[in-house]
Amino acid sequence: QVQLVESGGGLVQAGGSLRLSCAASGSISTFVTMGWYRQAPGKQREVVALIMVRSGIANYADFVKGRFTISRDDAKNLVLLQMNSLKAEDTAVYYCHGKINFVETLWGQGTQVTVSP
Repeated sequence: QVQLVESGGGLVQAGGSLRLSCAASGSISTFVTMGWYRQAPGKQREVVALIMVRSGIANYADFVKGRFTISRDDAKNLVLLQMNSLKAEDTAVYYCHGKINFVETLWGQGTQVTVSP
């Protein structure tokens, strides 16, 4: 079974940048969509960005538009999230998600992003 492993989280000052990577153990063409979600302490998990694997069409939550960019590297089976102009409110655990079909989805284990004011 394909697994998703995130990396790239860490501590950064407000205004800084981080790039998250989600490595799939198999081909990302397995998935219809892949994306990033986040969950801050005491809050529900929320979608950050999604990408259609075949077309590359991306969608973003309003709160990251213009700051975050999702992309995929088919050759390396990676989905990336470039995060610029980070804010303290972006602090959360970021999870990679892959949708195989209407009933099968996969989650990564999460990577912590902490933005200091």
